[in-house]
Amino acid sequence: MRIRNYDGCDLAELRRIHAAQGYGYTFPDLSNPLFLTKVVLAAEKAGKDEGGRGGAFRETGSAPTDGGPAATGIVGAAFLRVTAEAYLLLDPKAGTPRQRWEWLRWLHAAAERDAWVRGLEDVHAWLPPEIARKFGRRLERLGWVRDDRWTPYCKRLG
Repeated sequence: MRIRNYDGCDLAELRRIHAAQGYGYTFPDLSNPLFLTKVVLAAEKAGKDEGGRGGAFRETGSAPTDGGPAATGIVGAAFLRVTAEAYLLLDPKAGTPRQRWEWLRWLHAAAERDAWVRGLEDVHAWLPPEIARKFGRRLERLGWVRDDRWTPYCKRLG
């Protein structure tokens, strides 16, 4: 087994794997430049032609296998897409609550436009527990949705 970069000819097999998982989310658009990392786990081909196709598959390296990769040799893939995390700094002592709400709306509109122009598709916010309920309602008024369908995890790099 080996890890290699995604190639467009992998698309059909990856769509098949995605459908077989049955998680109910749309297959990602891998042509989107927000996908910075696209790697595939595949059985290495023996006797490749110059285009990297053809030949029988053989297992190599130390990646685990149960001897049952799909006929194409692809058993998995990992993709990393750029997203954004929102931070808001708004002086709690400046102005009135109504003014701060108006300032938040201005900042929100400006940041949303800027993110869209840069090609971002989504923005995420993690609220401190002490403000989550009250401030969450304000975010909902601005079009944000609380999404508890999936459980978030974080991997800190470095």
